[in-house]
Amino acid sequence: MRSKEPLKLTLTERFKKSALELGPEERAKLKKQIGLLAADPRHPSLRVKKIKGTGSIFEARVDRDIRFTFEFGGRYEIILRVVGPHDPTLKKP
Repeated sequence: MRSKEPLKLTLTERFKKSALELGPEERAKLKKQIGLLAADPRHPSLRVKKIKGTGSIFEARVDRDIRFTFEFGGRYEIILRVVGPHDPTLKKP
């Protein structure tokens, strides 16, 4: 049985680049939400949803306007794909 250790996070280059485009307040919110994701991918404030038509990519909420996408990698790994405004981010997850 797995202990309550956080899941391993892998950040794609695209995610790193898009995170740098956020303002300082948005980056602080993103950091908080990523921490929640690593601890519990089902945390209610994340509002995780599978993105239709992608197979295995999910979206999660940073705030009302900002989303990030991710997928599950290895057994205990989450791969962070991209972050940004809702519509553009979800068009190219």
